[in-house]
Amino acid sequence: MTPERKRLSREESRQQTRHRLLAAAAELFTERGVNGTSVEQIAERAGYTRGAFYGNFEDKNALVAELLHDRTRRELEEVRSLTEGAASGADALDKLRAWNRDRAQHLPQWLALRMELVLYALRNDALRPLLAERELLARDAHATGLEQAFTSRGVASPADPAFLALIVHALEDGLLIQRLLAPDGIQDDVVVDAFGLLLRSWTALAQQAPAGEGDGQAPPSQR
Repeated sequence: MTPERKRLSREESRQQTRHRLLAAAAELFTERGVNGTSVEQIAERAGYTRGAFYGNFEDKNALVAELLHDRTRRELEEVRSLTEGAASGADALDKLRAWNRDRAQHLPQWLALRMELVLYALRNDALRPLLAERELLARDAHATGLEQAFTSRGVASPADPAFLALIVHALEDGLLIQRLLAPDGIQDDVVVDAFGLLLRSWTALAQQAPAGEGDGQAPPSQR
């Protein structure tokens, strides 16, 4: 006799429905784009009716907003858990390298979805501020990591950590696009290699700076 399946509470059932709708939307956005996907298609892929969609989301914009938030939060939590449990800076880079190699296994889908969400938000006045907020969360996480790295190396940041984080964050997107276009010539962990090189260069720059000049400012256009 099979064990009786636990009955979900009303809230658990609602959360399960939202999760399935978000997962279905992510798949369809990757395959067809956000504009090429209808509410009906999302509901059908998730195994629900159109009414179930509108019982959880006001419209497709609301779902995109939730997907942006969910992806950013989940990835930040994954990276934070890796680096917080690292025994040293080198160990943290090794863990990040392994995480990037795992991500490379589904990079086409991951990057296609990211680009679709970014483009959709850029074209939508209501969603653009939300996209900016989520990107700032990612940059803040980079800035915190950089400050911790500089502190562990006994140097002050050679420039505003927020500016350095902007460089790292923008470089990651560009490198991943190049990795996808030329997989045979670019390693899966290219992002970590680039970050390590920047960190060594910035550390050397900070070590060479006269006392009191290690905390440089960002260029005027970045202030």
